[in-house]
Amino acid sequence: MRVAVFNAKPYDEAFLSAANQTYQHELVFFEPHLTGRTLVLAAGFPVVCAFVNDVLDAEVLAGLAAQGTRLIALRSAGFNHVDLAAAHELGLTVVRVPAYSPYAVAEHTVALMLTLNRKIHRAYARVREGNFALEGLLGFDLHGQTVGIVGTGKIGLITAQILHGFGCHLLAYDRYPHSDFQAMGGRYVELPELMAGSDIVTLHCPLTPETHHLINAETLRQMKPGVMLINTSRGALIDTQAVLEALKSGQVGYLGLDVYEEEADLFFEDLSNRLILDDVFARLLTMPNVIITGHQGFFTRNALERIAEVTLDNITKFEQGLPSGNEVGPDLRQK
Repeated sequence: MRVAVFNAKPYDEAFLSAANQTYQHELVFFEPHLTGRTLVLAAGFPVVCAFVNDVLDAEVLAGLAAQGTRLIALRSAGFNHVDLAAAHELGLTVVRVPAYSPYAVAEHTVALMLTLNRKIHRAYARVREGNFALEGLLGFDLHGQTVGIVGTGKIGLITAQILHGFGCHLLAYDRYPHSDFQAMGGRYVELPELMAGSDIVTLHCPLTPETHHLINAETLRQMKPGVMLINTSRGALIDTQAVLEALKSGQVGYLGLDVYEEEADLFFEDLSNRLILDDVFARLLTMPNVIITGHQGFFTRNALERIAEVTLDNITKFEQGLPSGNEVGPDLRQK
């Protein structure tokens, strides 16, 4: 099938092209994001392949459908940027890559915890300048800390397994408890108890209307003073303005983000020669107890190989008239 691949970076082209040696689709790579202004590039393509910061609202989907697109192949697990109700009404099928490498994101999550705790980012900069003083670099043993994990799907569960190896006490909140989490000594609790009892809170739940701004002024007040907060899931799980105020007051002692609620205009691009106009984001960058990475948690060779493979297999199944098992419907659940 002819596939318009939007928001294509060199690594996307490399991994998709390598995987396509098996599938033999006609892949056409477009560097721009998919928006209302760029959807004309997809004219005549039955398949559009999009990423997390492409625009797939009702207007764009209607334009794509009018141009002949029948399948939206997401090369991501998340699909909160897609108007699924509109896609359903337009007869568009939407597929995703639900589990490309949960290890990649889980390992990045723990890397953020360790870097914030042991201030590795600051130590690296000091040593490069010949400063070997230890003042200001004091950390704590991760062993014995209580970590609250919000969401024990595949990524959350693997994060728990890694932290269990460090000797952490584990709390979790999830509507669907996982026996493997309980088998390692983890305990499921309600959100207020998790917030109040955790030294570290890490987010691994999807973004839905119910979880939007799950971390807000109220839930931040429930947390221990000086808590470490980590988000490698979806940016809008956190009310960033509220977290900024909590950082300034000391209620939040450490913040590690791989996602940001206004990241669409920032992440995956080189903006080093531009002024960042997002005042909240710019303020966060000035804080020594904040680390932000640009949505790179997924970015391992293993994950990119899996994303390419599943994306192309989803397209092939659609071409054959077969379900892939990775379709998502308007009820916001996997079919």
